Amino acid sequence: MAATLYDHAGRPIDRGALRREHAGPSTVGVRSILSDHPTSRLTPQRLARILRQAEVPGHGAAAEYVELAEEMEEKDLHYLGVLSTRKRQVAQIGVAVEPASDGAEDVRDADLVRQFFDRESIDDELVDILDALGKGYSVTEIDWETSERQWMPRRLIHRLPQWFDFDPDTGQQLRLRTEGGWEPLAPYKYVTHIARVKSGLPVRGGLARAAAWSWLFRSCTLRDWMRFVEAYGHPLRLGKFPPGADPDDKAVLYRAVRNVAADAAAIIPEGMDIDFKADTTVRGRAEIFERLIAYLDSRVSIAVLGQTLTTEQGDRGSQALGNVHNLVRADIERSDARQLAAALRRDLAVPIVALNHGPRAAYPRIVIQRESAADLGLLAETLHKLIPMGLQVRADEVRDRLGLTRPGDDDNVLEPGRGPQPPAGAGSLAAARAGSLAAARAAEADSLTRAVDAIDAGDWQTLAAPIIEPVLRRAAEDPDALLADLAAAYPALDTDALADRLARILFVADLWGRASEEGENPG
Repeated sequence: MAATLYDHAGRPIDRGALRREHAGPSTVGVRSILSDHPTSRLTPQRLARILRQAEVPGHGAAAEYVELAEEMEEKDLHYLGVLSTRKRQVAQIGVAVEPASDGAEDVRDADLVRQFFDRESIDDELVDILDALGKGYSVTEIDWETSERQWMPRRLIHRLPQWFDFDPDTGQQLRLRTEGGWEPLAPYKYVTHIARVKSGLPVRGGLARAAAWSWLFRSCTLRDWMRFVEAYGHPLRLGKFPPGADPDDKAVLYRAVRNVAADAAAIIPEGMDIDFKADTTVRGRAEIFERLIAYLDSRVSIAVLGQTLTTEQGDRGSQALGNVHNLVRADIERSDARQLAAALRRDLAVPIVALNHGPRAAYPRIVIQRESAADLGLLAETLHKLIPMGLQVRADEVRDRLGLTRPGDDDNVLEPGRGPQPPAGAGSLAAARAGSLAAARAAEADSLTRAVDAIDAGDWQTLAAPIIEPVLRRAAEDPDALLADLAAAYPALDTDALADRLARILFVADLWGRASEEGENPG
């Protein structure tokens, strides 16, 4: 009989319950996929009520708010674009799994977890988990597969956030809406992600709450702009009828004036005419709507991405400022990645290991981190130096850091090369040239070696004696005055022989260096 497992909160794990679906939709039950579409009749007063209502956790008070957040993504293309960019940028970094230690059991645990994250659908599932960025939280149900006598998630199913709410006491623990009320989430059955975009209650931490007012004002401005275009997109049509025109003629002229802009054609009786009056102030009034929408979009970009230069076009940008903004954006990416990695470790890595190998004192680590070219170069250089010295490194860990997958048995893999080969038909010439270069380098090295030996054979004690003896003699005569007299004695020291020998050494060293460089780069 398997030992009882407990999750991070100390709750026992019911293995039988893990095999059943918990949070699926119901046609006539409390978990319906239908929405009330709160944006269809949204006013500033109603938006304020929705946001205040969502602040009170418990009993489904946040359902209308998360439905509003969903519709914001559907109806505001700019908000959808920047939010999708933030989610997919993190989801596509790649998930690396590191063992808790170098022990055999910890390495086996990491291999098991890595098996799950090597699936092709993991990117899309991570995007679903990162839905918490907009709404503040996300819940993904784990569909466990046990057919091969091994516990492994078959898929991660995104569940609608309106089916969940936080407990009314702390506002921190998610609960599921059921026919009998609200119940805690079963351990090892869900991946719950709370996006810490800002401090406070989780339901108030999503980006949708910060962007809601901007979205409402933008929607109103866009609607007014459309009405303005409809009214002033065509010039004023002024119909003129002659004196004594009867009502029927006036009605004909009026219909012609109304239809001429839309139909671009009309007929009127002889003696009547239509003038088109252009308003030169229309353009200035239209720019008010455009500037307001651009301003609101830029505020949303700052809230979601932390900057605007990668989404807005303008004439006041610069490469330096763009680099600073990209750093801010990278900082947000790292924060999102760390939060996501913590959720994946708690709700996926730990259950996978515990259900298959039993409880552990330490579990594999999940790392979601973008490696720069400099970091990868440093890693390659370090491995190149340390592996020959005996450092043992797992190939799977290096592949994770490089974003590479393990090759299959039938894959065509790269192998260590033997260096560039001479072209066909030039074997003898290349060999002769290589032999000449080798002989020349050997002769140069022998000559330089003899020169160095000749320099080293010199009597260094004889060369240094004119410098050292006056100091020693003065120290023997009057030790107390030695330090005071050193400055006065320095001009009398004979350093010519020693300086000549050092100059010869530097000259030979320079020749040796130049010969070495030419030997490494012949041609």
